[in-house]
Amino acid sequence: MASEQSTSRSGDMELGRFLYARRTQTSPEQVGLTVGTGLRRTPGLRREELATLAGMSIDYYVRLERGKETRPSPAVLDALARALQLDEAEHQHLRELAARAARYAPEPPPPPSRTVRPHLKLVLETLRPSPAYIISRSMDLLAWNSGGLALYAGLDDWPAKQRNLARYLFLHPTARTLFQDDWENQVRGCVARLRAQAGIDPDAPDLTSLVGELLLKSPEFAKLWERYDVVGRKKAQKAFHHPRVGDLTLSGQSMHLEDTPGQRLGVYTAEPGTPDHDAMLLLDLTAPQSAERLGAKAGQEGRARP
Repeated sequence: MASEQSTSRSGDMELGRFLYARRTQTSPEQVGLTVGTGLRRTPGLRREELATLAGMSIDYYVRLERGKETRPSPAVLDALARALQLDEAEHQHLRELAARAARYAPEPPPPPSRTVRPHLKLVLETLRPSPAYIISRSMDLLAWNSGGLALYAGLDDWPAKQRNLARYLFLHPTARTLFQDDWENQVRGCVARLRAQAGIDPDAPDLTSLVGELLLKSPEFAKLWERYDVVGRKKAQKAFHHPRVGDLTLSGQSMHLEDTPGQRLGVYTAEPGTPDHDAMLLLDLTAPQSAERLGAKAGQEGRARP
């Protein structure tokens, strides 16, 4: 892609990168074009084909992809979304990239706080035995209950500052076994979430540091990163092959936390009375307790003594 795009501010270039990725991954057949028998040097759609489908000049589209045109109208964005057959989430991402490219921001916004408020830590405890945790926008594990950490087998082997769900999926030796039934979907969804976030805030140091590490250490991550997918296929349930409690299937839910930008709460549940719930309960009961929780428990016992 380096030969097709000029250098510019990284925020301006994300719009062009996204268009390039979607264009080269959209086949002529997908959009109803008849392909001749000659050799095609370009993967996916040619620039002129996409420009024609979207009803714009080839020169204007080239300027968009190269980052030289940064103020496309809503009608242009809608036309490109239709031509590339983007779904609603991808269409919204395209709008956000265009809005960012058009905005002059001399100073990047400060990164979201990584401090987890005390009452949210209490929420995590009240959710037991359901595994629960709070992650940052770059998927760093910021807080958790017993099962929330133990569910990702082997993650507690790493120092707290190194615990990151994306890093775990691609670099921890246990991760592939844990998700052996759904590995492809897990890693695609993980990369899509990071890609979407990096597109909106490409200069964020927490994101660039993590992505740089994974690009260097994981060829599989690098391959998926180049696809520029921003929407992962989420399944209501996840199957875990856990070395401590055996097989269990849990329903997962992730949600943004109010008044806490960049932090998300993840929770897994199982129907009471089922083998999955029994395994989840066993995971919670046998999980190593953190020093913080042990200290709080000791303090409570001390206050209870006459």
